[in-house]
Amino acid sequence: MTRFVGLRRSARGGRGHALVALPIALVALVTVVDVFAPPDIHLGPLLVAAPAITAAFAGPWTTGLIAALAVAAQAVIAVLRDPDELFSANHQAQIAALILVGSCLVVFCVVRERRARELSQVRYVSEAAQRGVLRPLPKEIGPLRVASLYLAAEAEAEIGGDLYAAVRTSSGTRLIIGDVRGKGMTAVGDAALLLGAFRAAAHREATLVELVKYLDGSVCWSLSEPGETDRTGETFITAAVLDIPDEGSGISMVDCGHPPPVVRRGGGRVTTVEARQPAPPLGLGEVAHPDYHVDVFTFAVGDLLLLYTDGVIEARDSAGAFYPLVERIDGWQESSPEAFLRRLRRDLFDHVGGRLRDDVAMIAIERRPTG
Repeated sequence: MTRFVGLRRSARGGRGHALVALPIALVALVTVVDVFAPPDIHLGPLLVAAPAITAAFAGPWTTGLIAALAVAAQAVIAVLRDPDELFSANHQAQIAALILVGSCLVVFCVVRERRARELSQVRYVSEAAQRGVLRPLPKEIGPLRVASLYLAAEAEAEIGGDLYAAVRTSSGTRLIIGDVRGKGMTAVGDAALLLGAFRAAAHREATLVELVKYLDGSVCWSLSEPGETDRTGETFITAAVLDIPDEGSGISMVDCGHPPPVVRRGGGRVTTVEARQPAPPLGLGEVAHPDYHVDVFTFAVGDLLLLYTDGVIEARDSAGAFYPLVERIDGWQESSPEAFLRRLRRDLFDHVGGRLRDDVAMIAIERRPTG
């Protein structure tokens, strides 16, 4: 469907006029050859290829005109061969077949364009919803340089259950990145709920543990809300919540079943920050009764921190091999988070052959010198 939309759009430009010349040339060629061919050779049935080719890149009006041209060419062939043949059963059947096929192709083009408009509207609505739920992060947050990227697995609707957000506090920046189990609008609703709870509570919860407990309680309450299907224990959200102070070179993190962050040190060496005591994903608090542990790791000036969802490390190539994130980015020397994510995006798509099977969210953060 997307390929047809792209071809139709190109036909409206300069290349479209060149493409229309192809079926016209085909009609002219078949007509000339058929007229001068021996009487027992009939090439008129090949005229049906002209409107069929046109329907691949043009709209209903152009397809209808080429179909009419093919019908006229069939009549010309009959008259030039023998005027009496115009009313023969053979030529009448060929003309009727051309009219029938041309009409079907025109109807096909009309339906295709209507569906393309509907798809365009759906994409517009989904993108608007995505911008409302998953707001782009600013390029600068306090002493941090930030770049964020969201890639949806479904090309038709750029929306999913991956999430991220950042909130400024009096002493630093708090971030969250997460991934909702499941797909569709239910996952989007759960992501919106968690993001709303994080933005509301990140300012006032004194410690990182208290913030994560509040987020887990919000998700658990939503999953068992009256009037909704009880999804407790079945739906959960993996998340990493980080507290990055403006001063110093440390980061506090609570990992709730989320893939570990990666830090590129100043010399290009890459290390993975594994949580010593990772907690269960959010939404399982009433079942697992977690004990949240805060991990602290170094994040100095010039370092680059990469947060991501499992769509990155679970991306497979044609042979089924996962994307080796740490191995691929080891030694990269991009000068900014934006350039780093651009290269990572290209490298990820090269690995999977251009099509993702899962949504991907990434945040690249670099600490600048304070003052």
